[in-house]
Amino acid sequence: MALRNAVMAALLEGEASGYDLAKGFEASVANFWMATPQQIYRELERMAGEGLVAARVVEQERRPNKRLFSLTEAGYGAVRAFLAEGSAKPLAIRDELLVKVQCVDLGDPGAVDAVRAEIVRRTERSAAKLARYERARERLLAGRTEAEYCGTGERIGPYLTLQAGLALERANLQWGELALRLLARRTARTGAPVGG
Repeated sequence: MALRNAVMAALLEGEASGYDLAKGFEASVANFWMATPQQIYRELERMAGEGLVAARVVEQERRPNKRLFSLTEAGYGAVRAFLAEGSAKPLAIRDELLVKVQCVDLGDPGAVDAVRAEIVRRTERSAAKLARYERARERLLAGRTEAEYCGTGERIGPYLTLQAGLALERANLQWGELALRLLARRTARTGAPVGG
């Protein structure tokens, strides 16, 4: 999948500046697509050149003018064409921490401690993301039940992708807790670090 598809998905929420899109990626599509602000700005320029988005300038006092982007009819057509493509690639995981965990049995005490510390950092990041996604879910539902939202909400896609992000972060937390518990048990049982 190209970044442009994720940008177009974010623009389905409405007109936005490059800055708004970069911030919105954190809140709306970060649970399934990551991009830097620079990547988003470059992609917006390419998409504008191809007629997929239109930009208008908004003059601001005491601030630089900003450009707001919106999907054009060609952009909506590109989203529809993307939806019709039948070859979604399967999820591929490339995770450096998991490679280190795979090798943890060979580590000296310092290396094992470093792996544990990284697992702790990952669980802390997952907990923070989970809290952010839970707040986003509450905003999206706006006091409605899931059934009410799905029955009356304008769009269900953002809710479904948010649910995928919630599930992923919950799984990351569960795995991190399991990994830390088993590494500690192994150290306690052997009287030495895992690699000792």
